[in-house]
Amino acid sequence: MALVLLPGLQNLIEDISDEKKLPTQVVEAALREALLKGYERYRRTLYLGISEDPFEEDYFSNFDVALDLDEEGYRVLASKIIVEEVESEDHQIALAEVQQVAEDAQIGDTVVLDVTPEKDDFGRMAASTTKQVLAQKLRDQQRRMIQEEFADLEDPVLTARVIRFERQSVIMAVSSGLGRPEVEAELPRRDQLPNDNYRANATFKVFLKEVSEVARRGPQLFVSRANAGLVVYLFENEVPEIQEGSVRIVAVAREANPPSRAVGPRTKVAVDSVEREVDPVGACIGARGSRIQQVVNELRGEKIDVIRWSPDPGQYIANSLSPARVEMVRLVDPEGQHAHVLVPQDMLSLAIGREGQNVRLAARLTGWKIDIKNAAEYDQVSEDARAAELIALREEDERQQAEAEARLAVEQANRAEEDARLRELYPLPEDELDLQDEEEQAVYEGEAEPPLDAEPEAEPAAEPAAELETEGEPDAAAEQPKG
Repeated sequence: MALVLLPGLQNLIEDISDEKKLPTQVVEAALREALLKGYERYRRTLYLGISEDPFEEDYFSNFDVALDLDEEGYRVLASKIIVEEVESEDHQIALAEVQQVAEDAQIGDTVVLDVTPEKDDFGRMAASTTKQVLAQKLRDQQRRMIQEEFADLEDPVLTARVIRFERQSVIMAVSSGLGRPEVEAELPRRDQLPNDNYRANATFKVFLKEVSEVARRGPQLFVSRANAGLVVYLFENEVPEIQEGSVRIVAVAREANPPSRAVGPRTKVAVDSVEREVDPVGACIGARGSRIQQVVNELRGEKIDVIRWSPDPGQYIANSLSPARVEMVRLVDPEGQHAHVLVPQDMLSLAIGREGQNVRLAARLTGWKIDIKNAAEYDQVSEDARAAELIALREEDERQQAEAEARLAVEQANRAEEDARLRELYPLPEDELDLQDEEEQAVYEGEAEPPLDAEPEAEPAAEPAAELETEGEPDAAAEQPKG
């Protein structure tokens, strides 16, 4: 068959490569696969309305497409095995036919033949299939390259540039820093900071949240300005002691998008020092607040509290409510992680914070349920009685949960036992095969005797000399009458 011409093939591949940010080799491979799927659709359409589709799923596995960039066209090629009698014309070719061209051809050899259909015969359905498959393959390649480029980055914080706006999302250009072109990333509304000014070409530090597939849009990077990982990254860059390992960040609680506009973004960071002589809070704040100010500036004025972590839960909770001064912390339910914090009357609003933000962040940071109490009005007897009731309710809930889990475990064990019993009575084909394999393996390893009805092993062959002596004599066993 003649070459099917595709005018402008070279320019088409280069344009797709530039638009999709893919290497030309990847585009060529996708185009070859798409054309092959189009040829497969062309072959199948020949049977529409005439008979049932005779082709199996992997019927066209021996076909391929070759692109000719110089002459701007393509050919469909089929690899066929040389046989004496042809049973499948798409997979085999007769030896006599091949020997007309190559006399030294032998049965079992493989030849590649041009089976390209005429361009006019290709059909609209096949062309549509080619176009759809090409678009899908290009999206798959984009997703694969983006995942390979960004999924294993050691540094999940990237520098992003604002490109445009789509609904409530900001579309940004990011680079992995591996020398590859920029790709688009989406900054959703929930991951934006209220104090950010997202104008065109403005640059921000963003945290890479995930690489996922979006319907009708292909692969997409999702970044965040509200993720706590961004705070950790900024402190690691500004505080040499964290980089060296003498200071470590234990926990971070962040509320970048408060539920009310009257409350601004706020973060609490718990730090600890590995070396006694190092002050972790002072190291993070820096001389005259120089280090933490850099973090605050990058987060557009977000309030940040750096507190010292403590292995003592009471002290840790008291520190987490900074800047409020705490008189006492009572761990009323250590097992349920419930604490009462007693503060002076003038510190009550500060400990709670505007709309409860301070105590809410402290609870997230420590993992404890914190109740702020006025120290002057605190009645320990009544509070202990109320706490005892709550403990009893919690223990009852835990007991019911444990009983439910135990019942579920018993039901699963009974079901598994019943399934095993039924499979013994009515074994499935795969069970019989597994049992047979186990028995054969046991016999092979010498752990079991061969079955009684097994055929005895053949006697060792006689010496060659004995065979020569009996050669030509009738077989006595063969002369015995049957039956």
